[in-house]
Amino acid sequence: MVGYDWAKEMKEFDSTKAGVKGLADAALSEIPKLFIHSPEFLHSNPILKPTDAGDAQLDLPTIDFQGVAEEQGRRQVVVEEIRKAAQEWGFFRIVNHGIPLETMDAMLDATKLFHEQPTEEKKPFYSSDSSRRVKFNSNLPVLENNAACWRDVLSCVFLDDQLDPQDLPSACRKEVQEYVKYMIELREVMAELLSEALGLPSDHLSNIECMKSQALACNYYPKCPQPHKTIGSSKHSDTTFLTLLMQDSIGGLQILHNDEWMDVPAARGALIANIGDLMQIISNDRFISVEHRVVAQSVQRVSVASFFTPSLKAMGKPFEPIKELLSHENPALYREFLFREYCEHYKTKFQGVTSAKPHYKIR
Repeated sequence: MVGYDWAKEMKEFDSTKAGVKGLADAALSEIPKLFIHSPEFLHSNPILKPTDAGDAQLDLPTIDFQGVAEEQGRRQVVVEEIRKAAQEWGFFRIVNHGIPLETMDAMLDATKLFHEQPTEEKKPFYSSDSSRRVKFNSNLPVLENNAACWRDVLSCVFLDDQLDPQDLPSACRKEVQEYVKYMIELREVMAELLSEALGLPSDHLSNIECMKSQALACNYYPKCPQPHKTIGSSKHSDTTFLTLLMQDSIGGLQILHNDEWMDVPAARGALIANIGDLMQIISNDRFISVEHRVVAQSVQRVSVASFFTPSLKAMGKPFEPIKELLSHENPALYREFLFREYCEHYKTKFQGVTSAKPHYKIR
């Protein structure tokens, strides 16, 4: 844009430490240029026209976990459903997962409570320092002239399932601890079921500690006066092994399926599971990691995402396609990598690429 100083606007916005919520509170009629995405970027889809975006609803596979731990016959059915969904969709909905509805509602309410505090209460947590394990920011772009997204996020990183509770904001401390406790339990179940869905012993993924840490993202998407000009979260696939998402009643998640952007309707009490890039790589493409995004809306929305990543010990070791899944007919499709190396490559290319997988593909 002629006469537009991207760096200046970035600095001015960042210095407020108020996040996107601060802009929404100012009751702007137009969003700042920093948040305006090109029409080509917003509608970068070979099938949908801009006027169609969001019209298509997704019949996402729904998997019922009821009885999965007690009934062997039921478990085999669930394993097959996961295998099919992870192979064909990369996403699936989970019901009867064992997390109480009141715990889920409390976590969503606590996310809203934190983000709707006065700016002065949130400022001590505002940071872009990647080494901080609890921080609040707007996940601003790192590449010059990239547009920002209409979202604030409180990130809480549990390395090896550990994080000092006193580091958590008091506004959501109790709820985060309770929710993460249930997420750890569900992760162990998911690790077993995903292992079995790959035809491996049920303890395989647990043994390689590829999901032993968790980054909890408490997302807040304020009301947007011009939702057609920006995005809540840009098109991407996750740099994780597995992600579990809880949406509120508003929804807003879209996934790219068969070259179409499809809405994923909210369903109270359900979780959305999606396969991460790293799971696709170690499964040698048996499971797929799918691009998704979040649309900006004229109403406020919250969600909570649990991103499962390796233990500290496993972060120091290379990952590669699981040898038991390889053969002469099915050779390795990817080279080995370190987890932090993969994430750093993606961050340096953010908004230039939607995934780092091609960088590790064997030519």
